Amino acid sequence: MKVSPSILTCDFSKIGEEIHFVEETKADWLHLDIMDGVFVPNLTFGPPVIKRLRPLTDLFFDVHLMMQHPDWLVDAFIDAGANLINFHVESDANIEETIAKIKERDIKVGLTVKPNTPVDSVFPYLDSLDLVLVMTVEPGFGGQSFMEEQLEKVKALVEEREKRNLSFTIEVDGGVNRKTAEACANAGVDMAVVGNALFTNPDPIGLVLAIHEL
Repeated sequence: MKVSPSILTCDFSKIGEEIHFVEETKADWLHLDIMDGVFVPNLTFGPPVIKRLRPLTDLFFDVHLMMQHPDWLVDAFIDAGANLINFHVESDANIEETIAKIKERDIKVGLTVKPNTPVDSVFPYLDSLDLVLVMTVEPGFGGQSFMEEQLEKVKALVEEREKRNLSFTIEVDGGVNRKTAEACANAGVDMAVVGNALFTNPDPIGLVLAIHEL
């Protein structure tokens, strides 16, 4: 299983150093949580910050848009350096049109499903997706407890992927640590977003290595 650290819980006053820290852990991607204060009750940052971060690292930018209208800023995020745009199936965007718009820009595209949303809501779009993100907490804030029941959605996605001979990545986000990562791997998760458990860990490299071995 691969690791995409979320910088949501990092020290934003020294974000360049925090990204270097992520690189040293040998993590695979960098997860960038974008919140608009409408779709979720929190605000983070937008394209100008990502544009400033892009020259600091070669890490793959896994950009998660927790926005009511993600389609409004797709081009801005891509121009800023996103490698993957992942938006919510519950948003007000036209899903098919937004997927097509992202793919036209020759980057990867994903859809996210919140805890209370049935996973089959993303099934009509799977042929066009590079990734599906299953939220294992309510989106909006870091440091929440892992909802293990959400792994049933992962199992359903694994089954659907095999049945339709697809190759999209299955990602989870929320409350992932050394213990819950094992349950994720057993369910069939390919990519784990890790935030608080990494940035507060006395042995972050050991954590990433342990997850890689699952």
